Amino acid sequence: MRGFSFKNVTSIILIASLVWLSTSAICNAATTAKYWRHTARQLQVHTDKSKQNKGLKFNVLDFGAKGDGKSDDTKAFQAAWANACKAEASIMIVPSGYKFLVGATSFSGSNCHGNIVFQLDGTILAPSSKAWGAGVDQWIEFTNLVGFTMSGKGTIDGSGSVWWTDSIHDFKQVSISKDEKKQTSKPMAVVFVGGSKLTVTGITIQNSPQFHLTFDNCEGVLVHHISISSPGDSPNTDGIHLRSSKDVIIHHANLACGDDCVSIQTGCTNVLVHDVNCGPGHGISIGSLGIDGIPACVSNITVRNIKIHDTMTGVRIKSWQGAKGLVRGVSFSNIQVSKVEVPIMIDQYYCDHSTCKNSSSAISIADIVYENIKGTYTVQPIHLSCSDSKPCMNLKLSNVELKPKPDGHQMSEPFCWKAFGQLNAPIIPELDCLQKGQSSNKWGLHDATCAA
Repeated sequence: MRGFSFKNVTSIILIASLVWLSTSAICNAATTAKYWRHTARQLQVHTDKSKQNKGLKFNVLDFGAKGDGKSDDTKAFQAAWANACKAEASIMIVPSGYKFLVGATSFSGSNCHGNIVFQLDGTILAPSSKAWGAGVDQWIEFTNLVGFTMSGKGTIDGSGSVWWTDSIHDFKQVSISKDEKKQTSKPMAVVFVGGSKLTVTGITIQNSPQFHLTFDNCEGVLVHHISISSPGDSPNTDGIHLRSSKDVIIHHANLACGDDCVSIQTGCTNVLVHDVNCGPGHGISIGSLGIDGIPACVSNITVRNIKIHDTMTGVRIKSWQGAKGLVRGVSFSNIQVSKVEVPIMIDQYYCDHSTCKNSSSAISIADIVYENIKGTYTVQPIHLSCSDSKPCMNLKLSNVELKPKPDGHQMSEPFCWKAFGQLNAPIIPELDCLQKGQSSNKWGLHDATCAA
């Protein structure tokens, strides 16, 4: 028999080691596979549960809605919403061919999954009388929603005429905020409060008792290809009303109403409005700001590619005397106006009461650009009425051509008061009242109340 050599011993040890490692690896692999199979099963169970209701459709007809325009369908809408909230990316359907009578109601997102779609293809009607509640501030309210979309070809009809004809006072400071005066109880049609990643598209909102579409304390708002309409003499019926909201884009919209087509209020920043048809109404406005001395801050607003016709003003900034705060970084460009009473306006003395209190305090207004604004006016081309204590600073007007179109009003020349800035030709008519350089007054460009 041949003896074992060192080489043979080494080979045997190596083979034994490989056998042991192989056996160990097989055991470990089996254990690992078992673990992942268990984990996969758990994940699948979780996924199946999360997908169980995902994308489900909830038709209001299935929850008892009649859609005959006479029966009260409020409870059916609330029931459909409650079920839609339980599902991720669910769809609440308001079908075409029906008219749903719905009273004042709130659709809360506090306990909802995200990314719900409100598919509106039919018509939602408001009650035709005030019997549905006194002191109601909003009709259809959506609160605390994330990733919400309202879309479709349907209509929200506020049946507002009964409210307009009975109106005594219609002050602009009616708002859903607690720090603003509520001087009437006319409801706003559609209100979003405290939402993020919101989209409204395709729909029509008409004849609201007050503001048609409101966003309060919202972030990430997209509104496009919608229509808003009410008679030009309907009081306080803003088209789109923004307050304390940021990162807002509004485009390709037809806005005809009895007040501002777009109203941008305090707390708004990063707002873009473009390719909008406005009129009749009061034009596109920042403000009114600062009633009763309430601090107001607005910044980084861009309004471009707008057609404005048959309105009271074109592009306007308005604030109350006695206010605090700052409006800064506003650009109005490529604005086509037709038969607008006053196309360009800054009014630091705004007041829609019968009597107003004088005050030396005012909001600072700075870095405002007016570029490529052309068309016709019926009263006055430019009105820049700024504060003695806080003059308007760094106004830039370029390529402005406004021609008179008498329409039975008394025509006025351009007006400036305490307005500083620069002109780049052509400017028609001449604006020799705009002062060059800087005011000696402390005008508060870095207002502490508006610090980020």
